[in-house]
Amino acid sequence: MKTSIATVCISGTLVDKLHACAAAGFDGVEIFEPDLIAAPESPEEIRALASRLHLSLDLYQPMRDVEGVDEAEFARVLRRARAKFELMARLGMDLVLCCSNVATATIDDDAVSAAQLRRLGDLAAEYGIRIAFEALAWGRFIDDYRRAWRVVELADHPSVGVCLDSFHILSRGHDPAAIESIPGDRIFFVQLADAPALTMDVLSWSRHHRLFPGEGSFDLAGFVAHIVRTGYSGPLSLEVFNDTFRQTDVRETAVHAHRSLRWLEDAVSRRLGADADERLARLPEPEPPTGFDFVEIKAEDTSAVEVLLAQLGFTARGRHRTKPVTLWSAGRARVVLNEQHAAGQAPHLAALGVAVPHPDRLAARARELGTPSAFRRTYAAEQALDAVRAPDGTEIYWVGAAAGEPDWTTEFEHGLPDAAESGASGVHAIDHVSLTQPWESIDEAVLLLGAVFSLDPASSTDVAGPQGLVQSRVMTARDGDVRIALNVVPTSLAHAGEGRRGLPQHVAFRCGDARALARFARTRGLQVLPIPDNYYEDLAARFDLADDDLAELRALGIVYDRDDAGEYLQFYTRIVGDVFFEFVQRLGGYDGFGAGNAPVRLTAQGAGRDRT
Repeated sequence: MKTSIATVCISGTLVDKLHACAAAGFDGVEIFEPDLIAAPESPEEIRALASRLHLSLDLYQPMRDVEGVDEAEFARVLRRARAKFELMARLGMDLVLCCSNVATATIDDDAVSAAQLRRLGDLAAEYGIRIAFEALAWGRFIDDYRRAWRVVELADHPSVGVCLDSFHILSRGHDPAAIESIPGDRIFFVQLADAPALTMDVLSWSRHHRLFPGEGSFDLAGFVAHIVRTGYSGPLSLEVFNDTFRQTDVRETAVHAHRSLRWLEDAVSRRLGADADERLARLPEPEPPTGFDFVEIKAEDTSAVEVLLAQLGFTARGRHRTKPVTLWSAGRARVVLNEQHAAGQAPHLAALGVAVPHPDRLAARARELGTPSAFRRTYAAEQALDAVRAPDGTEIYWVGAAAGEPDWTTEFEHGLPDAAESGASGVHAIDHVSLTQPWESIDEAVLLLGAVFSLDPASSTDVAGPQGLVQSRVMTARDGDVRIALNVVPTSLAHAGEGRRGLPQHVAFRCGDARALARFARTRGLQVLPIPDNYYEDLAARFDLADDDLAELRALGIVYDRDDAGEYLQFYTRIVGDVFFEFVQRLGGYDGFGAGNAPVRLTAQGAGRDRT
């Protein structure tokens, strides 16, 4: 379907926004009135620029408080409307958004509101303009799209229809199913926004926390499916008020926004199945990953990481034939240590790889979504792996999981043992990866992992650490074998320029016996992250652990959690550069991450004191 975006969604001047939206691939834009008022260009110049950029000007917005008023006030509404209609004529626009009244003096009478919309429609028709009436979630009396539609029906004017906004409908918990009772030609415009699940007043929620589709908790695919079934033929437009998006790079945000609509169109098409509208653009088939294939640690000198891996029972499997890269493994867990083009860099998590059934399909999907590609030079007889670059700079590769797919490990001096073999460490596989995110890119990262890799949001947690609150969002594959935690750098560290060094990334490896692994690693000289005695005293109070078990956990530096499904044991290495390793044991059906232990770990790591 035709795509559009409100200029309020992104940063910059109105001219900047038009150029960015055109470059990102949008078909049209909504002109947010404050953007035009602040622009030095005349309406005619804006109209001409949009034409040169092949952008339609779809909606002028907003006109507020136009109905439910007394006659004296309505005379002022008509005077104001005439001025705006004349301005719209100069812009070449024919659709205006009128919001339901929020004023305390509003008259609670549908007949009054309908009569005034009808008279406003008469005036609009003189200019060839239509009115899209929208129920604001905080409207004084009209705060439900179903009541807005009743008023439009009563107005009974060809120039008066409804605007349906996903935020105003879904934030109030209104059932969108009744949308299908509205004739498609009476729906004049559709605005879309996602949002996180928050408990706060709806106006503040709307003004500061809207998100692009695929980044929040709303069922936008279901919402748009109802709209498509009505026969609506207008654009799908984004209207997202968000403090972050309005201060990030206008071009990058526009691309990010357009990607969200491409993902949503595909999701709606798949939701509708055989009933899907042919105008809905479908992407190549999703390719959910079946597991992690490798992680890559990059540094000018990776010897400290090599020592750590050896202490934990990993085995060096070989050196790359043409590059300063080595491969280590334990069980199915593979760690690539890369010293190429890494001058001056401390050890950090630079890349990860996932296994997928059909790599070509995933590559096609990533291209269709306009996701930035990661490029590395490959030589003859080397396997070229496709990858995307996440917003934080991490490269995410994918390899074929099916038998007979090319094996990149043959490029090393020695191949890996059979995947089922488990080394002396007892490590089985990579359990999860934790990526540190700049505050401005967390939402884009959620969209990328969901849209490209079909990962689903599993949980969202705020963890209190000594440097501030760490927001954590977990994305998982549907079978649970790929878990990626996205952790936002606390504001205090971001402002201090600490970046990742203030909040390191880490890789968690799953093992069969955390106690045995910790004992084994200690015999090889491993120094685990020290855990304070206060933690174990609290642990004794919370869980009925035997004294011997508790003493062993304390001696080995293992932390513990339990829920109704099972148990979870964790221990951590010290930080090397900007990365550390975690080793976990899952018992029963435990599927969490020991969130209650995270503040203890963050405090123990505290402000770089634990780095080696």
